[in-house]
Amino acid sequence: MSLVAAASLVAGAAARGRAVPAFNVITLEQAEAVVGGAADAGVGALVQVSENAIGFRGGFAPLLAACRELAREATVPIGIHLDHLEDSELAAALVARAPELGVGSLMFDRATLPYDENVALTARVAADAHAAGLWVEGELGEVGGKNGAHAPGVRTHPEEAVAFVAATGVDLLAVAVGSSHAMRERTAAIDLDLVARLASAVPVPLVLHGSSGVADAVLADAVAAGIRKVNVGTVLGVVGTTRLREELAANPDAVDPRKYLRGVRAATRDEVARLAALVG
Repeated sequence: MSLVAAASLVAGAAARGRAVPAFNVITLEQAEAVVGGAADAGVGALVQVSENAIGFRGGFAPLLAACRELAREATVPIGIHLDHLEDSELAAALVARAPELGVGSLMFDRATLPYDENVALTARVAADAHAAGLWVEGELGEVGGKNGAHAPGVRTHPEEAVAFVAATGVDLLAVAVGSSHAMRERTAAIDLDLVARLASAVPVPLVLHGSSGVADAVLADAVAAGIRKVNVGTVLGVVGTTRLREELAANPDAVDPRKYLRGVRAATRDEVARLAALVG
């Protein structure tokens, strides 16, 4: 077991009526925590790197290469996924180096554009990615928290979702069903009936973004209703930063980052293991 493609992870989860846990990482310590936590839970997972994370790091190769090496040494199946790419040129550069960096899938997200523009751009990126052997995730409707609305009026409609998948050729579809990015409290109200209707209508697996703001019981219900990939990001930052503050308060003279990052990594790993077991 080591580096695998999202396609095999999602297929396996779907066969069990479960979802693939997908965790966004920005630092090496977070990537280590994701791989370690997934192993603790005995569940395959996706390590995700977003366009925002790439911007923060000033490039994509070093972090993705580190994720690749961690995945190769993992004791459970681990895939590498690119999340929320909006820049078509960056997407093309990543697709070109995907085999080298171990990337098996990507999400191209222009859901805030008018429908026709979203379709055209997503279809173009999907065609190029498919030619390179990658799976592609698209988004329809606006998941809140990223300069988008968070209201029933921007929820994903089943009929439009079917048309979008047919027109773009995407392999996964991120849907707007009530979750929101960057939530620190787990109070999001998921429209489970809409999830079930989308799962029945749409011929590709569904993805829930903004899962950090969804309570455990509701996440479990969303998976039971048909969600097959669960994206988690913010909660890892919340857990890690909380532990960092505790470590520095207990050791105010600490200057060696190993002294405080070890605890941060361990706390993050524990949360990954808990969530991976819950959904996967």
